[in-house]
Amino acid sequence: MIESITIANVATYAGAPEQLAGLSRFNFLYGSNGTGKTTVSRVIAKETDFPSCQVKWKGGTKLQPMVYNHDFVERNFHQLPELKGVFTLGEKQKDTLTKIETVKAEQGALTAKIENLTQCLTSADGTAGKKVELAALESALREKCWTLKQKLDGQHVQGAFKGYMGSKDSFRSKILQEHASNAATLLPQTDLEKKAASIFGPTPITEAFVAAIDTTKLLSCEADPILKKRIIGKDDVDIAAMIKKLGNSDWVRAGRAFYDVNEEVCPFCQQKTTAALRRSLDEYFDEAFVNDSKVIDDLATDYATEARRLQQQLATIIASPSKFLDVEKLKAEKELLDTKITLNNQRIAGKRKEASQVVELESLTNVTTAIKAVIDDANIQVAAHNKVVANLVTERTILTSQVWRFALEELKADLDAFKTAKEALDKAITAMKDQIEKATEERRIKAAEIRELEKQTTSVQPTVDGINELLISFGFQGFNLTRTVSGTSYKLVRPDGSDAKATLSEGEKTFVTFLYFYHLLKGSESESGMTNDRIVVFDDPVSSLDSDILFIVSSLIKNVFDEVREGTGYIKQVFVLTHNVYFHKEVTFNPDRRKVAMGEETFWVVRKSDLVSKIEKHNTNPNKTSYELLWSEVRRTDRSNLTIQNTLRRILENYFKILGGADPDKICGMFEGKEKLICKSLFSWVNDGSHFVLDDLYVSMDSSMVEIYLKVFREIFKKSDHLAHYKMMMGDAFVDDAPVFEATAPVAFPIAQP
Repeated sequence: MIESITIANVATYAGAPEQLAGLSRFNFLYGSNGTGKTTVSRVIAKETDFPSCQVKWKGGTKLQPMVYNHDFVERNFHQLPELKGVFTLGEKQKDTLTKIETVKAEQGALTAKIENLTQCLTSADGTAGKKVELAALESALREKCWTLKQKLDGQHVQGAFKGYMGSKDSFRSKILQEHASNAATLLPQTDLEKKAASIFGPTPITEAFVAAIDTTKLLSCEADPILKKRIIGKDDVDIAAMIKKLGNSDWVRAGRAFYDVNEEVCPFCQQKTTAALRRSLDEYFDEAFVNDSKVIDDLATDYATEARRLQQQLATIIASPSKFLDVEKLKAEKELLDTKITLNNQRIAGKRKEASQVVELESLTNVTTAIKAVIDDANIQVAAHNKVVANLVTERTILTSQVWRFALEELKADLDAFKTAKEALDKAITAMKDQIEKATEERRIKAAEIRELEKQTTSVQPTVDGINELLISFGFQGFNLTRTVSGTSYKLVRPDGSDAKATLSEGEKTFVTFLYFYHLLKGSESESGMTNDRIVVFDDPVSSLDSDILFIVSSLIKNVFDEVREGTGYIKQVFVLTHNVYFHKEVTFNPDRRKVAMGEETFWVVRKSDLVSKIEKHNTNPNKTSYELLWSEVRRTDRSNLTIQNTLRRILENYFKILGGADPDKICGMFEGKEKLICKSLFSWVNDGSHFVLDDLYVSMDSSMVEIYLKVFREIFKKSDHLAHYKMMMGDAFVDDAPVFEATAPVAFPIAQP
């Protein structure tokens, strides 16, 4: 059975999808011609031709759709020279029929099993079932995963979530994927954030190493033995004793320079000296003395040069520091170094001046070692950074895995619970699917068995007899149905044996085709399939039929209803679509129905407004009376401009012709000009009958023209002294407007009130 039908993007269903939901065994759709009823029947007949539409079957079990509509008539009556034979089960081979019923019952049990299992997987309303439980479980985990993701947003580590940040479903799927395979090292969140700041931040570049300092030569100066050596003249010179006694070697050495430029005159006493004194001075300050003095001078130069080079190198490093360098610490150490270098330069200068003095320099070992440590520590970090840069893709991959590993740890309890519950649901769903698959295969075998049994007891003759009997009983004496020479098809013939198909009236064609379809419901066009469970659609089966035949058709359809209620046939569901208010009223009549629709039925109205079809569900039969339905269309504010003209005509036909005698010409004579023409167009059916060619004629009018027609329609009732009836039928929609047209004296007609 069909549970719901969704119509979208086909024919006049161009707006939001329209849905017939909560369908029952009997479903009645009323709508004017051209509103979109046949589209519904076509979707049911072959839903695969309408990919934008959907037909939902109970338990997923599709039954055979049998649809009577314009397409069926065209396909079976107009396009083929002969009617296909309708095979039905014979009644003589009772044993075979009993076997068919037995296998059919087994097939039905399998269908019920499949439907029950399908219901357990997903209920008809989509609110229960194992698949729904699984969806709810996955939804709950999705929200928990997303909550964690939002918690980690803004903590640098969200770089690991790239590609999964815009969708809850994709983020949850990634979590489950990582849960199955992630074996990365678990790190604290602080460590992850620190690494992520550089790896997931702007793409890093290679950093230059901090230049290393070389203090070997500078430190070697500190240990030069010349600093501790007392440098004095030669001991065996005659003046050596005096110099040694006075301890003024450095003073004599300093004065000698003045002595040499003062033409051997003593720079202290200004006395002319002898050559012997010069010789004594030269001998006292011999080559060894000179050499030692030069060593001190060279030491002073080297120390000052190396110290200045080191200071300049450190100043350059501080001026353009590496981001990994502890600049403040280096500055502090450099200040200490500068102080010691200044002091040592002073001490070396003193040694140069007084070579006989013993000098000890301030050691630079500790401070230079500290400086080297600061630089080495920076270079270790530079090396690590450059390694990351060189292997950025690998590092990002590693860190990404570590971040997901952290997320998994945060969700550990939830993931463990989800895994346990999902495994149980998956197991149950798989078991049910396996049972459905097995039952479906068994049902297929039963269907094949039924087809073979049906072939043993089928005949096309009962259909000929049944249709001919109905034709005769309903007064169709001019033709009948007979089997062709092939024995598997039918043709329509006159009493003289001539072909009658081409000369049938439209009403006769419609009635014969309906009778053919009616018998097809109990049979099949092939030698098998007549016991298939099926759903039936009657789409405007009374088009072009006289009123007496209309009641015959409705009676036959009601027989189908009885078979469905009693379960005596293979029809499980019926749809009736019509634009004929009389037929709708007749076919929907049920004395057991009170105010609201019964549980076995649904009522729908198909309307078209602004060229777009809409389907409305009604809790009661919308056709309380056919006459009331027509008035309800007039009362609507969203009435269709396409059909309103015919609606007004039908009301006038009911009221002024069927319910009492009236002279339309006299009524129209009370109008003038354009209004008179409109009045005559509204009364056109009164003269030509309810099934005049205009029955299917619709003239599209704009809103302003519709208003004119409505005003003329109202004036017809007013001018004929029946405004009270108009007011009663309009109800709350009645507006007490002033007369629109000037009229002659109203003419009263003895018309019975409905």
